[in-house]
Amino acid sequence: MTTHSHTLNSDQGLSVSPLARLAAIVLFAAIVPTILMTAPAIAAQLASQWHLSPTQIGDLFSTELGAMSLATLPALWWLKRFDWRRAALLAGVLFIAANLLSMLVTDYGALLALRFCSALAGGSLMIICLSSAASSANPSRVYGLWVMGQLVVGALGLSILPRLFEHYGLAACYLILAALMALFLPLARYFPQAAPAAAQAVEQGPQHSKWQAALGVLGILSFYISLSGIWTFIGSIGAKAGITAEHSGEILAIATLMGIVGAGCASLIGNRLPRQLLLVLGYGLMAGSVLLLLGQPPLARFALAALAFKFTWTFILPLILACLADLDRSGKLMNASNLVIGGGLAIGPAIAGRLIENSASFSPLLMGGACITLLSLGLMLACRVKTIPQA
Repeated sequence: MTTHSHTLNSDQGLSVSPLARLAAIVLFAAIVPTILMTAPAIAAQLASQWHLSPTQIGDLFSTELGAMSLATLPALWWLKRFDWRRAALLAGVLFIAANLLSMLVTDYGALLALRFCSALAGGSLMIICLSSAASSANPSRVYGLWVMGQLVVGALGLSILPRLFEHYGLAACYLILAALMALFLPLARYFPQAAPAAAQAVEQGPQHSKWQAALGVLGILSFYISLSGIWTFIGSIGAKAGITAEHSGEILAIATLMGIVGAGCASLIGNRLPRQLLLVLGYGLMAGSVLLLLGQPPLARFALAALAFKFTWTFILPLILACLADLDRSGKLMNASNLVIGGGLAIGPAIAGRLIENSASFSPLLMGGACITLLSLGLMLACRVKTIPQA
């Protein structure tokens, strides 16, 4: 069977529109992490409605994040054996069922179990989205839209959910998630049926070594450790500098919009400029924005640092994911990146908290954050494949 015929067969003899596939990738990837993107609003509601302790709330979010990451392990087995469209359909149905049941439970243990199931299904969908984007013609553009979709849903959720919670309680969030998933479920048929055939993967780009893959995975891990460590405590940095909670909140809300702009820029640029140049510029600005927070930053410097940090973080992420896609179009590396992202998000705040406690200042955190950011740049540049210019 030729590569061309495999491509046709993978779409069941139909010419799947790249736009339809893009819509499937972006919309599914936007819905899945909604709980984590709107965590502040949901945490406040869990405290007031369910009267949960901070530890219980923390455990609930850790369960969601952990389950999304753990979805990587079964995916190592089923990605090669199952039709991705059927897998997406099955994961979508499980996601809907878990969210509908989450509306009805009154027991914390039952809620914990249901949120685990919902996040496991969501993580499986996220792996299909990441892997489908890796096999697209322009991964950096697709990943830019992937990040932008999540940020837009997060921003909308944070503005809308508190009002809904006043009238309908936490059930409103779970019902919306189930309804959106049911609405978008027909798009599952636009995913590829499987990864590109080995012959096609060779045609799409040169083979990579395991070392390059390992460097790429370490690059994304260090990137997430740095950004999650800094972003978790950025409000505390502002408070110590004498910036009011109101001003800090306004700045961080605007920073979310800057994040959407950053992801949008990465998507618009796509493959138009050399990725190596964009990585160096993006990482350099991100490290610079971290160092701007040193000392007791006045309001203007704090605002500039926060806005630049969020813009560069969301600008770099699609480029990093596109670098991993260059190394492996089969989806295996993107599956591994799903686990690494969760690990980085968990490790960053844990290290940051200890650095702050042991030094009683934010300087070690900020200096360390800038160094880890530059370490991530070095790893991503080292993993880059020397591609042969295409006609």
